[in-house]
Order: sequence, then C-alpha cells, then structure tokens
Amino acid sequence: MARLHEFEGKSLLEGFNIPIPLGGPAQTPEEALTIATEIGKPVVIKAQAWITGRAGLGAIHFADTPQEAAQATSNLLGKQIKGFIVDTVLVEEKLSIEREFYVGVIIDDQVKAPIMIFSSMGGTGIEEIAQQHPESVCKMVIDIQRGLTDYEGRDLVRKVGIHGKLQMSLGNLLPKLYQCARNNDARSAEINPLVLTSEGKLIAADCRITIDDYAIYRHPELKIEVSREYDRPPTNLEKIAWQVEKNDYRGTFYFIQMEQDFGPGEGVIGFHGAGGGGSMMSMDAVLARGYRLANFVDTSGNPPASKVYRAAKIVLSQQGIDGYFASGSGVASQEQFHSARGLVKAFMEVPLTVPAVIRLGGNAEAQAIAILKRAQSEIPAPVEGYGMDDTPEFCAERLDELIKEYRRPEGLFQGRSYPEPLDPYRFDTVTGGKVILDHAACRECKSKICIETCVPSILSLKDGVPVLYISEDQAKKGGCTECLACEVECYFEGNRGGQVVLPIPGLN
Repeated sequence: MARLHEFEGKSLLEGFNIPIPLGGPAQTPEEALTIATEIGKPVVIKAQAWITGRAGLGAIHFADTPQEAAQATSNLLGKQIKGFIVDTVLVEEKLSIEREFYVGVIIDDQVKAPIMIFSSMGGTGIEEIAQQHPESVCKMVIDIQRGLTDYEGRDLVRKVGIHGKLQMSLGNLLPKLYQCARNNDARSAEINPLVLTSEGKLIAADCRITIDDYAIYRHPELKIEVSREYDRPPTNLEKIAWQVEKNDYRGTFYFIQMEQDFGPGEGVIGFHGAGGGGSMMSMDAVLARGYRLANFVDTSGNPPASKVYRAAKIVLSQQGIDGYFASGSGVASQEQFHSARGLVKAFMEVPLTVPAVIRLGGNAEAQAIAILKRAQSEIPAPVEGYGMDDTPEFCAERLDELIKEYRRPEGLFQGRSYPEPLDPYRFDTVTGGKVILDHAACRECKSKICIETCVPSILSLKDGVPVLYISEDQAKKGGCTECLACEVECYFEGNRGGQVVLPIPGLN
C-alpha cells in the first residue's frame, strides 16, 4: 500500500468538506514563517514522516510566533527520525481541544468489504482503545452498492453513547470520510484524533491514508513515487524497481532493499524469490548459514522473461554482494524456462562475478536447468541450477560452499556486447523494449531456432529470414511477450543475430 503524508491526506479530506486545521506544508524556514504569519496565532510544526509516535520522538514542535515557527522548522528539516530524513513539515494552527475521537474506514479482507469504525476516544491506537475500552468502539460493514448513509453514521455514533447535536455532527461526517476513501481507492483512511475544539468545531487534527497498490494508476494526481508502504523513504533502487512493476502488469515484481552499506566479503547476498511461502523458507535457509540479505525480490504470478531479467539486473546493481540466491516455492505453475532465460541474459550482460544458486522448481524445470547449465561457459562465476526435489536448505548449503570456494579473478569483466547489426529488422514491445534481428546473420543461420522457440509463435520464415507473423502494432500491444528466446536461444543454438533491448530507466 502507498501511504500518504499527513498534509497530503488532509488535502483529500478537505476536498470532501471534512474540516482540517488552518495551515500548510513547508520545506524551508521561510515558507514556515509565511504560513505562520498568515495563520496569525500559535502553531504546531509537524515533521512529515511515515511513522507513529512523532511527539515522543521530538518530531512535533509548538511555536507562539512566526519566528519561533521558522526556527522550529529549521531544527526539524534534515533531521533523521526512524530512518526518515525530514524534508517537509506541516505548519498548522494550534487547536484548543475539548475532546478527541477516532474514525476510520478500513478494507477488511475477511469480510471482503470496507468497515467503518468509530470510537468516542481518540489520540492513541484504535487497537489499544478497543482492548482497554471496548465499550467506546463500534463498527459496521458498509454495503459498497449503497454506501454509508447519514442515518447509519448517526446510529453508529449513538451506539457509543453520544447524543444530541454532537451525534448529528459526528454522524454526518462519517459518510464524507467513506466517500473520500472510496473515491481515492484507499485501503484505509483514518482520522485520529478527530477533535472537538473549545469553539465547538469538529476538526481532523491528524490522519493516515493508504492507497491500494493496484489503483495507483488511476490517481496520477497523488504523485505517488512507489506504491509500497515502507517504514522509511524508498531508496533509489526501490523507485527504479517500482517503475518496472508499474509499467508491466504481467506477474509480480516486488523489490525491497534490506542492506545498503556493505562491501565484498561481508556475507551479504542478493536474494531472488518466487512465491511468498517458498521465498520465506528459502530466506530462512540462507540466513541460518550466517548470511545477510541485500534485498528481497519476488517475481511470481507467471512473469515474462523480461521482468525476471529486469529484476536480476536491479539485484546485481548492488555492489558488494557475495552471492546470488534464487529460490521459491518449488512447485510453481509458471514455465520455469522464462525465468532461466531472463536470468541468463542478465548474468551475461552485467556480467555475474559472484556464485549463483538458482532453484527453479515447477513446470519445465529440466529445460530451465539446462538453459542455466548451457550458459555457464559465458558467465565468469559458477552458476548451479536445481529443481523441486532439491530443498531450499540443500541449495543454501551449496551457495555457502561455492562462496567459500570461489576466488574472483582479478581485473574487470566485460559483459556481453552486441555488435551493430548489418541488416536490422526491428519491432517494438509492450514495455518499451525493442527486438532486433540481424537478417545478415539470420540468412547464415541453419537452425532458425528463434522461430521454433518463440513462445507466442509470432515469427515466421520469409525469404530465408524470420519476420513477424503478426503486425508490428499487434506485437507492440503484447503480441510479443518478451520471452527472450530470439536472443538467448539464438546465442547458443543459432547464429547470434537476435537482441532484445529492455531499458530500465534510472539504472546505470
């Protein structure tokens, strides 16, 4: 899920007529000074970071004058709080609070519907409130066809003992929060606390809103860089990886960096999983041998070879890893030769200079293992492939042995180079890639292996060379699945006339 900062969430609330404090975000002391001057009364300055308990961490300051607000902002900007470097603060009017409430809309996966939660107590976590004061919490399942009505909101408030004018005001606010969550595809939208001021106004003093990963494309106005809920800002590699995932709907590519400050010989490896449960088992197996993980990657759900290739390139861009461990469920229904071709292309291009153990259990695993074995002569470091009958523990042990035995040769290694085609035949692919077939090499090729192994069968022989069987437009719209057979198979079984260019924006 993608979590919004407080000032971003409050902007959404304001769009649905939910009152928020006077104020706005600032990224410099001068901006804070201007905002505080416009407010014209004491203010609160809040560091914008995806953390809870900011007050106890020194991330919330109060100021009586605009000058004090500017100084507080200067003190907060650049400060590191639980891994976050503060680059924005929220400057708001200081509220005179009479009472605090909690209100939230949460997608409940068990009931497969949104639920509205209201509590007559707020300011602390709703779980803690529900445990210590269950009588103060009430919830209801919302019918998404009908939505939440005003009278249902008022009834929910009544059930925790609130009546009269306050019941009316609170009850009428709840449907607005639901509509805000629904219109923005939020997995959760919480106001905590929703405060009643001494002037009798209801104001959203703080909020937390997260947006559904799969709906991000519908909300470019939110300018979400990475659709993941981290406990820290996303790294540059995580931003690059998210663009790969966002722009390719086929299969899943999840990437998170777990280590950044390390070097060769420190026992940090690149991890590449496939399927949640199997990946967890595989992680445990390698961690049990004393290694640390530079990253966690999951490419599952039948990803194309191109997505596995891009994932591998991103993993290998982490300088200083001592090994590459790929292992997943062991019984995957996806064709494993896709993963093997993606890995081989990446290992040859980078090139791979650390030992790799690849466990590709599932459909066509024998073919996948053969593809890895065949490529060994073109890869500087040892690569071993295994299948479903080989346990994660065994594979982790093999990686451990290879790392301990391996001595990286001195000098720089050049990855695979692609000669300029003499007679290029080109067409575009669905993710912005390009297939290039050098017809000069193709004419001399005896196997025409690219036609035989092309998974979507979109190539045919014409005048002795492979050409598209479908239109270029159809290929670009997904007819070409980027299976990489026309490059990888052509390299080993043909005349090396095929190349698939797959850009990864932001990756050097």
